[in-house]
Amino acid sequence: MRSIAKEFLLAAAVVIGVTLTAGAQQKSLYERLGGQPAITAVVDRFVANLAADKRINTFFANSDIPALKSKLVDQICQASGGPCTYTGKDMKAAHQGLGITEADFNALVEDLTAALNHFKVPKQEKDELLGLLAPMKSDIVEG
Repeated sequence: MRSIAKEFLLAAAVVIGVTLTAGAQQKSLYERLGGQPAITAVVDRFVANLAADKRINTFFANSDIPALKSKLVDQICQASGGPCTYTGKDMKAAHQGLGITEADFNALVEDLTAALNHFKVPKQEKDELLGLLAPMKSDIVEG
């Protein structure tokens, strides 16, 4: 009987150990978002939302849209733990002199949130991504 009890306890310890190890090796946000294809789809929708948003679309009127999309994909990919490297300007330099207000920034966040909602990104991942991007606000908003 003792032998069976010891084997049971050993098996239980192994199962608990495997479970704890699996939890410790949680996937990166990049992986949980679906990788580069999913990020690209969200960025495509996000840029379409920006173009349709009369509150802020003038900021993007003269933008090179394919380059903008590529930089956004790289930025989100890198921020979320993916293999991409963002090589664009830092946020302060990229937005300097544009006169972006807090209302403008909030409109952009609403457009990004709408894109994430369109693809049914789970709340945890959405909040985590927005939390990673939020510190950029101080470098973007001027007035």
